[in-house]
Amino acid sequence: MTIVERTQVFLLPDLGEGLSEAEIVEWRVAVGDVVTVDQSVVEVETAKAVVDVPCPYAGRVVTLHGAAGEVRPVGQPLITIAPLDGGDEPAGHATYREEERAGSGNVLIGYGTGHGTATRRRRRPRLAVAPEPLDAGPTASGGASGAAAASGDPAPPVAALVISPIVRRLAREHGVDLDTVRGTGPGGVIRRADVEAALTAPAARLAAVPDPQVGSAPVGDGDVIVPLTGVRKVIADKLSRSRREIPEVTIWVDVDATGLLETRAAINAATPDAPVSILALLARICLSGLRRFPQLNARVDTEAQRIVQSAGVHLGIAAQTDRGLLVPVLRDAQRLTTAELAAELASTTAAARAGSLPPARLTGGTFTLNNYGVFGVDGSTPIINHPEAALLGVGRIVDKPWVVDGQLAVRKVTQLSLTFDHRVCDGGVAGGFLRHVADCVERPALLIAAV
Repeated sequence: MTIVERTQVFLLPDLGEGLSEAEIVEWRVAVGDVVTVDQSVVEVETAKAVVDVPCPYAGRVVTLHGAAGEVRPVGQPLITIAPLDGGDEPAGHATYREEERAGSGNVLIGYGTGHGTATRRRRRPRLAVAPEPLDAGPTASGGASGAAAASGDPAPPVAALVISPIVRRLAREHGVDLDTVRGTGPGGVIRRADVEAALTAPAARLAAVPDPQVGSAPVGDGDVIVPLTGVRKVIADKLSRSRREIPEVTIWVDVDATGLLETRAAINAATPDAPVSILALLARICLSGLRRFPQLNARVDTEAQRIVQSAGVHLGIAAQTDRGLLVPVLRDAQRLTTAELAAELASTTAAARAGSLPPARLTGGTFTLNNYGVFGVDGSTPIINHPEAALLGVGRIVDKPWVVDGQLAVRKVTQLSLTFDHRVCDGGVAGGFLRHVADCVERPALLIAAV
């Protein structure tokens, strides 16, 4: 058996729910390098996060499929690995494991092939190395400039460093002059995100009708074209699916949050080194409500025609980021103390905004808490985060006239809204949950009695 016959091709794995592609950010290896099982070989960016991808194979790198800035679809080749000289594997490492023969698994960084199911992976070449021709323009490694360097002639000047044909097509379709785009990839490579940013910038207003040859429709003067790609496409697809499949109902109630604010102030005065947020207290109240009304901590399995009530509460927290609305998940949140909830919420939302959460932290939620009051609004009828069954929304807390013991007073008032899937429960359960949450907000002592 020859080396060629024994090479193994690692495919780009499924990086998370709803993600069909990823953009190569930076390769960690080059052709000829020796890699071990679970070694991180490439950094990729998905619509949800930037992640390191480890390789499930051991051996020598033969081919890197793709270059920095290139978008690769799931299931396409990423890297080709061959056994070391003589066909011997590094001590203690099999070329691949039984679960990898099945072509599935979880090999994202922190989720190695040593546990769970295994997912195939891919790699990309460094800019200076061109082990094989890439489907790219003349500025790609190994193209016209590479040939000039090999012959000793000076390389012709390159106005824009673009490797990915997808980036070129996106720019062409929307009339973006790549010479005016600043690349943020390694070595100044222009990435898809750079073109999208140029499209959304004020200076990116189209001055001419796009080339009809690429199939774009003419646009009016001053129109701005924003491609529905990346995180916006993921959000659009998921919300559209939610509205198509879930018969949702929204109920709401105004509550006096004065007692909750006073409770938070008292906790923080007693523990200044571990302050808690209003969101953490609301999360604690939601967890109490879900223990009483587990019907809302569920999902509908349409294929099996059944309702699945989750044993643990995997609490999603809606977070607005520069890359769009994300919902990072705190798994088994019911096991956390209030102080631990506060710390996890702070670190998780910060990581979501930085784009450093792995895709696994952005899926698998069973109930979502959405504080849209930070946008200065009172109420909302939010869309459920599919396939969950319910979502609690919280409006801004403002001074309002309120009747207390028969007397008019100024209190801190907010509006709570519960959107729920009517398939998992009827109004009595949903109303009971929302009333429990409202009562705990108004009288936090009830929360202590319930936990």
